[in-house]
Amino acid sequence: MCAIVGIINSKDAAKTAYYALFSMQHRGQEASGISVCNDGEISTHKGNGLVTEVFNEEILSSLKGDMAIGHNRYATAGKNSGRDAQPIAANYALGQISIVHNGNLVNKDEVRDELIKDGAIFQTNMDTENIIHLIARNHGEHLQDRLVASLDKIKGAYCLLVQSRHKTFAIRDRWGVRPLSLGRLKDGGYIVASETCAFDLVGATFIRDVRPGEMIVFEHSKSEFQSLQIFEPEPRICAFEYIYFARPDS
Repeated sequence: MCAIVGIINSKDAAKTAYYALFSMQHRGQEASGISVCNDGEISTHKGNGLVTEVFNEEILSSLKGDMAIGHNRYATAGKNSGRDAQPIAANYALGQISIVHNGNLVNKDEVRDELIKDGAIFQTNMDTENIIHLIARNHGEHLQDRLVASLDKIKGAYCLLVQSRHKTFAIRDRWGVRPLSLGRLKDGGYIVASETCAFDLVGATFIRDVRPGEMIVFEHSKSEFQSLQIFEPEPRICAFEYIYFARPDS
């Protein structure tokens, strides 16, 4: 269980992401982080601790850009160290990329072993890093193609936000085990978050839930988004989301 948030095409995206993460602190208290994209360059700040311990006004002011993704960590795979905080950012053949993940990949060890045999060098203990390496090793012409091919190789529950230089991708697994909702900000931008309580704090309006097996593609400076059904939905929502994980007002 973790919290993820994406802010798309909105001024001071990092600050909005900060408040959204603060509202979802109950979903993870071990670490927090935010990546922003400004003029095609991705910058990341993350660390161990609560949202208010990892960020201050000076740090948030330095994270300039109108596209942001953020994460609060509750460890289910990996260790409780600053290195295992998210977002995970990397450079690969198509440029910069940053990822946040809520879920658990059940075939992570199998995939990791195969990647290591293929020459991958891992920097963290998180299952999320598997996805980065799968994307980097795929030969698709576009990140969207690489994402679909990579996700086809993993098993488990996941909601993902993937940030590139010009796009943000929101993805929910075919089972919809973990929640992910889409909203509209007052300035016309979009927010994607694990819970709608984040919408309330930043003044966003709920649009709908991201569907099981759906990928939503947001482009920089474009007011519309693209919806793609990349996997056949087989809904298997986790009951613990309602009785243990989620805030009652979400």
